[in-house]
Amino acid sequence: MQKISRFFQRIGMDPQTVIEQSAAFLGAVQTNCVLHIAYENLDILANRPLDLSPDALYEKIVLNGRGGYCFELNGLLSHMLREMGFTVSERFSRFLRGESSVPMRRHRVVVVHLEDGDYLCDIGVGQIAPRLPLKIEENTVQTQNGETYRFAKDARHGWILWELHHDEWREYICFTDDAAYDVDFWQPSFFCEKHPDSPFNKSYMLAIKTPNGRRTIDGCTYKVFDGEELVDIAENLSEERLHSLFQNEFYLTVS
Repeated sequence: MQKISRFFQRIGMDPQTVIEQSAAFLGAVQTNCVLHIAYENLDILANRPLDLSPDALYEKIVLNGRGGYCFELNGLLSHMLREMGFTVSERFSRFLRGESSVPMRRHRVVVVHLEDGDYLCDIGVGQIAPRLPLKIEENTVQTQNGETYRFAKDARHGWILWELHHDEWREYICFTDDAAYDVDFWQPSFFCEKHPDSPFNKSYMLAIKTPNGRRTIDGCTYKVFDGEELVDIAENLSEERLHSLFQNEFYLTVS
């Protein structure tokens, strides 16, 4: 239980929180994760090999006050939910937003199996993304935090999650029902770390949700959003200023 208590403390929850096998409890965990754990690629930029084993993720993110990207963040979430007694499986996903062709599967997501159905949980997206679990069922419109989503089933790509954007539906992610395991994520993560075509090894990519929006760092540019509206921007920041932001606005413990 100490491990779970430390995790709750890391995400801003009472260490003595009572675990409930419910979508509401999952929502509290997911929301607190995205409000307190940053999406970040600092180890990739520093050429530190990522370790996706559960113990290494717990040490890095929970004990050492760091963040990560989808292979790390959703790996930790999956591991901690199992520690809490949830029945969990994982999926490879394609991130479809903004794509003009079929992208490779390089996004890790979590599926939690509750008595009333299966729920998608995802804390590994730095952009606008669901902060609460989404029930995986066809054609049910689900609204949260001013955002609207629905699942559809596709013969080729399995489950496609659509989002309502400016009154039009667009594809967000897709995944099949094939289970994925920890070992399956090492190869695509290595691609993201090392391949010249990877966007993750070029410049700073950080994001963290706020109650009403999110904060981001892209390269040397810092942005603050209220919903989708950009309310503050600072460009060409020094390394000293960036490191101050890492600690004070993204809650990261970095040297």
